[in-house]
Amino acid sequence: MTKSLTLQSCAVLRDGAQIPILGFGTYELESKDAYNAVTWALESGYRHIDSAEWYENERGCGKAILDFCRSHDVPRSSVFYTTKLKYNDGYEGVTRSIQKSLNECGLGYIDLYLIHGPIGGKTARLESWRAICEAHKSGKLKNIGISTFGIKHLQEILDFCSERSLPLPSVHQIDLHPFQVRSAIVEFSKRHGIILEAWAPLVRGLRFKHPSIVNLSQKHNKDPAQILLRYSLQKGYVAIPKSSSHTRIASNTQIFDFELSDNEIQDLDNLDEALVTDWDPTDCD
Repeated sequence: MTKSLTLQSCAVLRDGAQIPILGFGTYELESKDAYNAVTWALESGYRHIDSAEWYENERGCGKAILDFCRSHDVPRSSVFYTTKLKYNDGYEGVTRSIQKSLNECGLGYIDLYLIHGPIGGKTARLESWRAICEAHKSGKLKNIGISTFGIKHLQEILDFCSERSLPLPSVHQIDLHPFQVRSAIVEFSKRHGIILEAWAPLVRGLRFKHPSIVNLSQKHNKDPAQILLRYSLQKGYVAIPKSSSHTRIASNTQIFDFELSDNEIQDLDNLDEALVTDWDPTDCD
């Protein structure tokens, strides 16, 4: 990673599709608030919006994208939209959930669709993946992946795909930051060609005052959020910060005019404390 990265930079998925490396997350934003925040994000240059069935804001996110595209005369295809499956509740249930998400967002297709978590057991996870693969085959879902899976869950999916000749996950979205580096999961995902997305890359603000973060912030004349986001990008992750503040949404894009050194990245990695900022089902059955 170098300073040549820009807000328009993309990572390349296994089939050649591109995903913008800086996304905008909408967790805990109700639909009206999500509409406003997504609008501000798009106006600030983001072209990757992350929602979920669980967030109950797919409608607001989709409307914000469509309204922005109309008012700025840009194609819907210029915005990469992600949403996620709420429950692993069987092939038919997942198929219905996919269609519900499509109807809610109104975007015609979903750029990336993820299993939101591994809860429900092996059979439920594999049935979810089978339904997702069918929707992917039909063109409803352009890219598919998983979220917050442990290595056991990942291996199950990989084995299932091999046995059934199904597409492999392209993306693994999981909480990643200097205080939760997940070395084993990261290495496993990378080894199998799965792009990593960092949710909660800002550690939900819990470590903004950590001395190491403060020191780097002062050294580079950047705020703690910008240091943490730059770390994510230099680690090769797609970062998905969330904010409801217009000012913060914009300032989180100001991370392309500086670079952390290799030693600084290593020092940040050494801060690992396996900090869970929300949920961690990676060890569930």
